[in-house]
Amino acid sequence: MRGAGVRVSTGAALFGALIVWVALLGPLISLLAHLTPASVWNALSQPGALQPLVTSVTASLVALAVILLLGTPLAYLMARGRLPFPRIWEAGVILPLLTPPLVIGLLLIFMVGPATPIGAALSHLNLTASDTFFALIVAEIYESVPFYVLGAMAAFATVDPALEQAAALLGDGRWRTWRRVTIPMAAPGLANALAVTWARAMGAFGAVLIIAYHPFGLPMQIWVTLQETGLASALPYALVLLVVALPLPVAAYIWSARARRRL
Repeated sequence: MRGAGVRVSTGAALFGALIVWVALLGPLISLLAHLTPASVWNALSQPGALQPLVTSVTASLVALAVILLLGTPLAYLMARGRLPFPRIWEAGVILPLLTPPLVIGLLLIFMVGPATPIGAALSHLNLTASDTFFALIVAEIYESVPFYVLGAMAAFATVDPALEQAAALLGDGRWRTWRRVTIPMAAPGLANALAVTWARAMGAFGAVLIIAYHPFGLPMQIWVTLQETGLASALPYALVLLVVALPLPVAAYIWSARARRRL
């Protein structure tokens, strides 16, 4: 009787898991069901139709480079507890993650908008964080950087500090230890964090809507097309966004899973 009960419980759990899995994939299935190759071609073959793709990819690559350069040291120091008042540093990363993107956009106006001291300083560099390509990069960074810092922090936390200390005792300097021990050991987690950050930057919309309405990236193009010509016209751009944003996270997840098994 107990074995039968276990089988029933397992079967019910599997059935529930299947329902959740299908429900999560439901929107993607619906998207593919409402698109035809002809409709995608007609939409994307129009003059200038691919410019939002170029804008989004370029801005996201720049945002990713900035996040990687500045966020990696921060994540490492947080993971190793080498910053004073660590809970304050963690809160500074988590709060933007919990803040609605639209609110982030509104707050950015008061921080880096043209009428602010930072905005005035940027104007001397011929930059403005309002309806410019630079503003798009800023919005993407603020929407996506917490995902990378927290993911990288978790990746660095998996590296045993004793291994770094052993490398130092063997004569490796700090940079050599970082390159030969820390980064390879944390690489699976870092890859996941970077891939998720890429997808988040590509799909940034709330803050972008407020401070970077122009130039149109893919999320803004989807929104504008939806408002002007309807749902059917916006679906091809949604497909392009998914095709560009999702493969990297999927590939990073598969690679990191295999790398962890090898480790």
